[in-house]
Parts: sequence; structure tokens; C-alpha cells
Amino acid sequence: MTEATYLHATRTAYDTVAVDYERLIRDELNAKPLDRAMLAAFSELVQASGTGPVADLGCGPGRITAHLHSLGVDAFGIDLSPEMIAVARQTHPGLRFEEGSMTALDLEDNALSGVVAWYSTVHAPPELLPTVFAECHRVLAPGGHMLLAFKVGDRRRHLDHAYGHELSLDVYWMSPDHIANLMSKADLVMDAQMIREPDENEKPRQGQQGFFLAHKPKAS
Repeated sequence: MTEATYLHATRTAYDTVAVDYERLIRDELNAKPLDRAMLAAFSELVQASGTGPVADLGCGPGRITAHLHSLGVDAFGIDLSPEMIAVARQTHPGLRFEEGSMTALDLEDNALSGVVAWYSTVHAPPELLPTVFAECHRVLAPGGHMLLAFKVGDRRRHLDHAYGHELSLDVYWMSPDHIANLMSKADLVMDAQMIREPDENEKPRQGQQGFFLAHKPKAS
């Protein structure tokens, strides 16, 4: 699958489901204390190390952006889907949301104190992950932090139906060792790793969930 094909498929799918997606996952984080703990740790690290903004990449309807904002982070969202951006702006009118792609961010080098990719890399073909992590490294300021959430495994699942709609979308489960190796090659230094078991709403299809905290080294 070429990058252009992947971007088109992902954008079309999330344009289609945007309104129902927001409604269905709006309160999902409330029942996930371990996920919230990783977001809290990330927020504390960002606020201790810098004063720049944080980008929520693949922000969807903005729920993680809003959660980070509630923790005191200067967060804004970027998403490939214009319909998702429209829903995010309507749902969280006080926050900033922009259209964009993780593979080519319209941001200056060293512009951010933090980057969050909350399950937003799961639709990227594995061969494009080095590009995504290189972009995250580029836009992070030295000492800036990254939080990645992903699905743990080694498979691809094609979705023809989700969130009440017909669509066409690939989802990738990735090995933590492979993800850690790719992040290391992008000069993102690992700080913490959490692998949790699926909760009752995620069983049996989802499997384990991975959360990595990393940072861009400060210049020596």
C-alpha cells in the first residue's frame, strides 16, 4: 500500500464515522485508570521540562487533547480527517485543531515540548513508521517528550464495518520490541514502557495494549 493510498483510506474512513465515533468513545477514558496514569505522567514530564505546546497527533474528535488540557498542558490537535477536525472544534470550542498528516507535519523543527500519538499510528503501514517517528523527533524540542499508545501483537486486521458504518480500513498490531527499536533508530530515548491486558470492553478482539514514554535527547 502506498502512502497516498493509506492516507486516502484513513481519511475517508474517519470522515465517514466522525460523528458516531465521538459519541461512542466520548467517555471511554473514564474507565481506563492505567491509560490516564500514562497521560498524567506524560503531562507532568512535559510541564517540568518545557513551556512549549504539545501536539496530539491523530487527535480525532479531540478527547485526548481536552484531557491533556485539563491536566494543565498547552495541547492542540492535528488530524488527517476534516470531519474529525470539525467535530473536535464543535465539541471543544476553546481548543485548537488543525488538519495534517503525521508523515509530513506542518510544524517547525524543535517546535514542541511534547507529542502524543494515541493509537494514531495503528493505521500506518509498518514500513511508514520510521517516517512517522522521524517527524516526531524533528518537531520535538531537545528534551521534549513523546507518548505512544498502540496495539500489541503481530497482525493486520481489515475493517469493513465500524462505529455503525461501512468503511475500508486496516489496523496493525505491532511488537513492542519492534516499536522500541524503530523509536531508538529515530533517536527517541525510552523512559518507560507499559503493556496492559485488555479490559472487559476490549476483550477478546483487541488483545494487549502498549504505552511508551520517550524523549528527544538534549544537545550535548
